[in-house]
Amino acid sequence: ATNQTTRGLVVGYDTRFEAEQFAQAVAEVVAAHGIKVYLVDRPTPTPVISYAILAQNAHGAVNLTSSHNPPIWGGFKVRADYAGAIAPAGLKQIEALIPPPEEVKRMRYQDAVSQGLIQVFDPKPAFLKQLDKLINIEPLRKSGLTVAVDSMWGAGMGWFKDLLAGGTARVVEIHDHRNPAFPEMNNPEPIPPNVNGLMELVKREKADLGIATDGDADRVGGSTEQGVFIHQLQMYALLALYLLEVRGMRGPIVKTLNTTSMLDKL
Repeated sequence: ATNQTTRGLVVGYDTRFEAEQFAQAVAEVVAAHGIKVYLVDRPTPTPVISYAILAQNAHGAVNLTSSHNPPIWGGFKVRADYAGAIAPAGLKQIEALIPPPEEVKRMRYQDAVSQGLIQVFDPKPAFLKQLDKLINIEPLRKSGLTVAVDSMWGAGMGWFKDLLAGGTARVVEIHDHRNPAFPEMNNPEPIPPNVNGLMELVKREKADLGIATDGDADRVGGSTEQGVFIHQLQMYALLALYLLEVRGMRGPIVKTLNTTSMLDKL
């Protein structure tokens, strides 16, 4: 109905239980309708999956994740061709088209791969290239800072280590492998008490700052060098303050409706 079927669909997933199997099932259904699928090759942060829409010139994305929610949850995020969330009217349209289970068309995975309808790809290089355009990462790599990272068993695992590698910066990371039970926390959301481990890590390693990312790494929390928690709204305001006061930058600042009013005060 929307004619958004010609440029393919990115399909991604996080570190949840059997998330890759759910993603494969989605890919098989999409391929059965003759639509090309770009399937990520590992658990991937939501922002990376969103950017892959632009990098692959696709018509949208489906992400199998339940983000910062409890371990037993699963979720299904959809993104539009502009790499942002689909508007509520579009979601209603999608929901209205869900057929009964017995009517779902599905193609064998290997058949879809051999016919070129499913292409497994690594979305990381394109995202890192885009980051290099937006951020001057080299001074951070040469900063000599010790950065404590809590990946919360989620899709952000290893990303800060890779980003800051090759210089004098040191990254120490906890909860940096896959464990779908998300132990040592209520759920992978970067707020207390889930971030207690990060605060302890900061103090133990005498880190200069701490960073925590949620289950699908699109939400962030942090810590000062004293092990004092910084929530994402404070972090947003601190970044804005830095750009305005230290860098002296002026121009439009984009924020979502649910982001902090501290920005308006600044």
